[in-house]
Amino acid sequence: MSKKFLVTGGAGFIGSAFIRHIIRNTDHYIFNIDKLSYASNLLNLKEIQKNKRYSFAKIDVSNAFKIRAILKKFKPDIILHLAAETHVDRSIDNPIEFLNTNVNGTFALLEETRKYFSNLSKIKKKNFRFHHVSTDEVFGDLKDKKSLFNEKTSYAPSSPYSASKASSDHFVRAWHRTYKLPILITNCSNNYGPYQYPEKLIPLIILNALNGKELPIYGNGKQIRDWLYVEDHAKALLRVALHGKIGETYNIGGCNEVKNIEVVRKICNILNKLQPSKIKGIKKYEQLINFVDDRPGHDKKYAIDATKIKKKLKWVPHETFESGIKKTVKWYLENKLNYEKMINGKKYRRLGVIKK
Repeated sequence: MSKKFLVTGGAGFIGSAFIRHIIRNTDHYIFNIDKLSYASNLLNLKEIQKNKRYSFAKIDVSNAFKIRAILKKFKPDIILHLAAETHVDRSIDNPIEFLNTNVNGTFALLEETRKYFSNLSKIKKKNFRFHHVSTDEVFGDLKDKKSLFNEKTSYAPSSPYSASKASSDHFVRAWHRTYKLPILITNCSNNYGPYQYPEKLIPLIILNALNGKELPIYGNGKQIRDWLYVEDHAKALLRVALHGKIGETYNIGGCNEVKNIEVVRKICNILNKLQPSKIKGIKKYEQLINFVDDRPGHDKKYAIDATKIKKKLKWVPHETFESGIKKTVKWYLENKLNYEKMINGKKYRRLGVIKK
């Protein structure tokens, strides 16, 4: 039976991947709301924007009046809350924006959802879900190299970004406990894949390499991240939204722990084979690597224990990091000109500099 999904932040990287997956592979309906900030782009959804099962409205999730109107009009069965400020460097520069969107925005959405839910019929209430999408960064830094984050790991956020997401997670759980709102929470590891905004490590390295620019690496580059291919994440989100147990949290990881410097070298090796350098004085892309000062409070390791979602919901990631990164690099090579047009004129921040 088809469901009606209200997706917040659906023009962003993960949101657009989820919407493309839904429209391509299911008969569900989507209403996408997004305020279209610097990291959002409707071109991410160009292939499905005329589909009869897809609708869009430019709305800030903090705008309670407009949220109320959309809920009344669309009558969703499931709300997938993805709208968030997510770039750690920006949160260090300007934390108030992260408080406004991630905390106040989530609060406004929860309150309007609570009112909407209270007026649903018994059958509608039974099938309704509020699915909040969060991050593994709320757990802080893994000191033990052999340990993993699980659903019972205590919160210890390190950055303004992760603190704002941790706060929003707590609000969602509180609305479940106090108001009986049927919620689900997922905490994911680092996503990568097509359409990612170039402030993030992987697209930044690919695009810089192709343009002969330096490949900046924070500190010694030995920070470890668990890499999750975005299309695998989209499938996991759908599985949790439809089959997750109310009130539960599910960690979603790619089972691919890789050091940042190794990520950069893998990208360079792929580019060396697929598009040998034509940059004067540069035979191998690795020559562009430049180690820069580490950012404040930089966590050394994140890694997810995804046992629960594997056992309870039968989800496992399809892509290894080897297969996923090859697909990602190929996508940027095939879409380089179009992608640069997509981000043209938008300011993106990396390593202390806002570049045009």
